[in-house]
Amino acid sequence: MRGYDKYAFEPFAVTVDLAVFTVRAGELQVLLVERGQEPYAGRWALPGGFVLPHESAETAARRELAEETGLADVSGLHLEQLRTYSEPDRDPRMRVVSVAYTALVPDLPEPRGGGDAAQARWLPYGGTGPLAFDHDRILADARERVGAKLEYTCLATSFCPSEFTLGELQQIYETVWGTALDRPNFRRKVLATPGFVEPVPGAARLTGGRGKPAALYRAGTATTLHPPLLRPEGRPS
Repeated sequence: MRGYDKYAFEPFAVTVDLAVFTVRAGELQVLLVERGQEPYAGRWALPGGFVLPHESAETAARRELAEETGLADVSGLHLEQLRTYSEPDRDPRMRVVSVAYTALVPDLPEPRGGGDAAQARWLPYGGTGPLAFDHDRILADARERVGAKLEYTCLATSFCPSEFTLGELQQIYETVWGTALDRPNFRRKVLATPGFVEPVPGAARLTGGRGKPAALYRAGTATTLHPPLLRPEGRPS
């Protein structure tokens, strides 16, 4: 374009950060990497990195996730854009604007470090101390987004295996929300919500104790919950 000076404005970088959650051993865990270089070398951080000139933000997010964690196939992972973080001083190197994504996954294989990450691990949410950059804020925002989406969508089944009990589904809600739920009331609401879950004919699983095996279900065809499954008073901190 004639007369346009692309150097008239100070350049800045665009990065991506990923808050990836799962439920392991009855607790909410997040995928983190140990930074292998400055700034914040040795600190835990969210997977992510710089968007290359030929990439979209989502393409960069999938590439960085694969490079830094060693996960073999992230092409089918459902990433949801969380928000953009653009505070001028959020990165000590230069002005950096980050597009953050969140994902909810069933238990994946153990990750390993790669790229500029010394190692990658599933770690308990809130159990690592301060994260690098503003990643504590991003992670808290992602946790709240996940909790809210569980109220209005069928996303909780994304944490479950292909076949699950209602008790296992309830544990997902309790773990993400950080609060106990009344079992009969939860069961009634789930089964009364059209398309939320579907029974697996003839399938059952022993869940411990002396009771009879629990019926198995799979994710239904619905994507949203009508009516919503609202969390109790008092949201998780």
